[in-house]
Amino acid sequence: MTIDFPLEDLQKTLSKTKSKALKITFIRLFVFFTLIPVLILGLTDYPALLILFFAQLSWFVHLIIRSNHYKDMELFFLELMNMEKEKQLRLARNLKGFDTGFEFQTKSHPFSIDLDVFGEHSLFQLINHSCNFSGKKLLAEKLKANLNPKSANEWRPAVDELQTHADLLLHFEAAGRAFIKEEKPKEKFYSWLKDPLKWSSFFYIPLILGPSLGLALILGVATGLIPAGYIGIWIILGLTLLSFIHKPLSIASSVFPDHGDTKTYRIWSELLGKSKFQNEFLKNAALLFQNPDQNISKGLKTLEQVSFLVQNRINLVYLIFNLLFWLDFVLLWQLKKWKSTYEHQLQQLDSIFDEWQVLISLGSFASQENLKGEISWTNQEVLTFKSLNHPLLPQSKAVSNSLHMPESIQTILLTGANMSGKTTFMRTIGTNMILSNLGLRPFAESLEIGPFQLYTSMRNSDNLGESVSSFYAELARIRQVLEAAENGQKVFFLMDEILKGTNTTDRIQGSEALIKQLATAEAKGIISTHDIELSTLEQDLDYLKNFSFHSEIADREIHFDYTLKAGPCPSFNAHKLMELMGIRFT
Repeated sequence: MTIDFPLEDLQKTLSKTKSKALKITFIRLFVFFTLIPVLILGLTDYPALLILFFAQLSWFVHLIIRSNHYKDMELFFLELMNMEKEKQLRLARNLKGFDTGFEFQTKSHPFSIDLDVFGEHSLFQLINHSCNFSGKKLLAEKLKANLNPKSANEWRPAVDELQTHADLLLHFEAAGRAFIKEEKPKEKFYSWLKDPLKWSSFFYIPLILGPSLGLALILGVATGLIPAGYIGIWIILGLTLLSFIHKPLSIASSVFPDHGDTKTYRIWSELLGKSKFQNEFLKNAALLFQNPDQNISKGLKTLEQVSFLVQNRINLVYLIFNLLFWLDFVLLWQLKKWKSTYEHQLQQLDSIFDEWQVLISLGSFASQENLKGEISWTNQEVLTFKSLNHPLLPQSKAVSNSLHMPESIQTILLTGANMSGKTTFMRTIGTNMILSNLGLRPFAESLEIGPFQLYTSMRNSDNLGESVSSFYAELARIRQVLEAAENGQKVFFLMDEILKGTNTTDRIQGSEALIKQLATAEAKGIISTHDIELSTLEQDLDYLKNFSFHSEIADREIHFDYTLKAGPCPSFNAHKLMELMGIRFT
C-alpha cells in the first residue's frame, strides 16, 4: 500500500473504499467458483480451456492483490478516524481506556510513581503514540530518564519541526496501528540472516526449466500436441526436485517477521524517505531511508513480497503454480539475492524505528497541545517559571502559577489548607521538568531549570506483603534523596507533607532536622507541611522561604483560588471540613 491519498472527509473516503473492496470480493468469488469446472473440462474434453484456466488464475491472483490493497486502505482510514477521536479525548483529559504503561512502573524510581508518569490518568497515556512494544518501551525509558539538558536541547528543535509535519505524524501512526497486530519476536529471523542460505549450482536448472517447460507443457496439452497424462509425470518430477529445497523455505517461513510488521516498516521507510527536514537531528535520523546507495525502502518492499509468498506457500493458488512451474526455486533464488544485499542493514531498523516512534509521539503531543512555552537550561542552580500549568489537567480549567527560586534559596516551605493545591503545584513542577527533559516545551510561558536530578517523596503507602508501613516507606524515600545529594548529585526534591506518619512533636523536630540536612548536602527543593510552626524557620535560615495556598470559608462552603502566595498560610480549614462532614465539636 502506497500512502498517496487525501485525508479530507475520512468517512466518505472510507465508504468508497469499502464499496470497491466489496465489488472486488464478489468478482473474486465468481472467478474462483468458475476455476474448477474450467479446469475439469480442460483436462477431459476441451484442452484449449487450460489456457483460459491459467488466464483466470492470473486474474484471480490480481484480484487478491487488489482486495488486499483496499483492505489495507480500509484499516488505515479506520485508524485515522480512531486517532481523531482519541485526540479529542486527550484534549479533554479523558484518558480512561488508553494504554497505562503500568508494566514500566518501578517502586524504587526517583519520581515516576509520585508524578503519575504511568498508570491511570498519566503522562504516558497523554503522550504515547507508539505502535509496538519496543517503541512503547523506549518512550517509557525516556520518561523515566535522568534530566539531561544536552539531550533535551538536541531533541527540542527536532520536536518543534516535527510537529509541523502533520501528514507524516498521522500517516506514520495510522500505518503502525493498522498493520502491527500480534508482534512476532525477530531474534530467530536475525539469526537466520547471519546463516548462509544453501544454494546449489544445480538449482539453476529447475529454476530455468520449471517455468519455461511448464508453460510449454500447458500450451502443448491445450493445443493437443501433448497428451494430458504428461502433466501428471511433470508434477511427480517437480515434487521430487522441490523436496530438495523444502526445508530451507520452511525454516524461512517459520522465522520471518509477521507480514504486518514488514508492511509497516516498508511504509515507514517510504514516509521518511520522502520527508524533507531542516533540523540536523531529524536529517540524521532519516538518513538511512534517504540514502540512494542503500535503498532500504526497496529492500523492505522486496522482503514484504517474498515473505508473503514464503508464508503462503500452502495456499491453493500458489500450490497449483508451484507444481506446474516449480516456483519454489524462483522464491529461494529471490531470498538468496535479497539476503546478500540487505542482511547487514535490516537489524538496525528496529532501534531506528523505535526512536522514530518516540519522536512521532512527542511531535503529535506537541502539535495537539500547541505547546509554545520557552524553555532554558542553565548551569546556575535556579528554578524559575511563569504561568506554569499541570499537563494532566484540562488547560481550560488549570490555574497557572509563577515562581522564582534563585541560587540563594535552597528550600521553599509550602503551607496551606487541605485541598488548596499544594500537592498539585509540586506535581505541576515535576511533570513539566519531565516533559522538558523529553525535548518538549513546558505548559507555561517560560521555564528555566538548573542542572538538577529530580527526586520526590509524595505518594508513600504501606505494603503488607513486605511488612512496610507508610511512615517507613516515606523514610526510605527521604533516605534515597539524602544519599543522592550526599553522593554529589545536584538534587531537586519535591516532598509532600513530610513525616506525616508520626506525632506532632517528633514530626516538627524531624522536619527541621531534615531541612537543615538537605541544605548541608546542597539539595534544593520544595517541602509541603501542615505544621505552621515550621514557617518560623525563615527567620533563622536565610536559604528558606515561605510560600502558601489559601482558602476562604463563606456560606458553609470552602473556596480555593489555587494561587501561590508569598509567606506562610494564615489559616487552615481542617476544622471546618470536619464540621461540613458532620463531626460536631462541643
